[in-house]
Amino acid sequence: MGKVGGNRNFGYGKKMDWAGKNALADRYGEGHYATRAAHAERWQQFVAYARTLGITDARQIDRSIVERYGKELAEQVHQGERTVSYAQNLLSTVNVVLQTMRGDKALQISPATLVGQRAHVRSSAPAGMERDRVERAIQVMRDKGEVQIATVAALARDLGLRFREASLLDARGALKQAQTLGKINVTEGTKGGRGREVDRWVPVAERAMQSLITAAKIQGDARNLVPKDLSFSQWKGHAHHAWSHIADTHNLRGFHDLRAAYACERYLHITGHPAPAIAGARRASKHDDKMARQIIAQELGHGRTDVAAAYVGSAK
Repeated sequence: MGKVGGNRNFGYGKKMDWAGKNALADRYGEGHYATRAAHAERWQQFVAYARTLGITDARQIDRSIVERYGKELAEQVHQGERTVSYAQNLLSTVNVVLQTMRGDKALQISPATLVGQRAHVRSSAPAGMERDRVERAIQVMRDKGEVQIATVAALARDLGLRFREASLLDARGALKQAQTLGKINVTEGTKGGRGREVDRWVPVAERAMQSLITAAKIQGDARNLVPKDLSFSQWKGHAHHAWSHIADTHNLRGFHDLRAAYACERYLHITGHPAPAIAGARRASKHDDKMARQIIAQELGHGRTDVAAAYVGSAK
């Protein structure tokens, strides 16, 4: 269809999602239906993200917005919510649509540079190890009225949950389980639905128990911590954006870093030695190190023990 007139979205239409489809039609012409459909679907995801920032017109988008989107995609890759290849495709679509709309490459970015490759071996301590720093950031979120986000962050740090797992957790049921058994079985929101097929028991220490008590209160009569007026996609975009802003001001990183901090803390508890990522090398015996990695991988919801290296460091 191409341009339709007016000023919004560089003349491609009043609504960003529709304008993107018009821009793709302008770029590819007749045919290339599969390519256009794939770009259109990925463009809608960027449009949904932009709405969380109050952006409804492509003319409002600058390079910082695109780079922030890339950082959030990278965080989702680290959490196992997206593959590197799909995250790169999402950013490539933003390049294609904005380049077509604007008629220039001023906002062109490198998907590989922003998303990168998932690090398989952690070589530095997670910023989330410093509990006081994490607690201050969580309190700021509460003070801003973002109690669900604060609660999800606490659950990620205290129980090693992914963002999706913490968001979809039935905190009331988990609290009852923890009070009875001293541990919880994580089944909702797990990667690939793994939790429904394989038990994933996570121990609940005193601090984690307090986080569950708070989460149960925040949840109220709802099924989980996702606000009733938001879809999960909307909630995820809002939460990642809000937390990344607060995390930056407190020298923290995303939710995944809180999960890594949990893993490193568990490693110390199991072996009596700091994790290799913190100590700079393995100090525990090979036997204890292997045992810790098996336990941590299971608690984090991974089927392979070698994945633990991305959280606690090298076993060498």
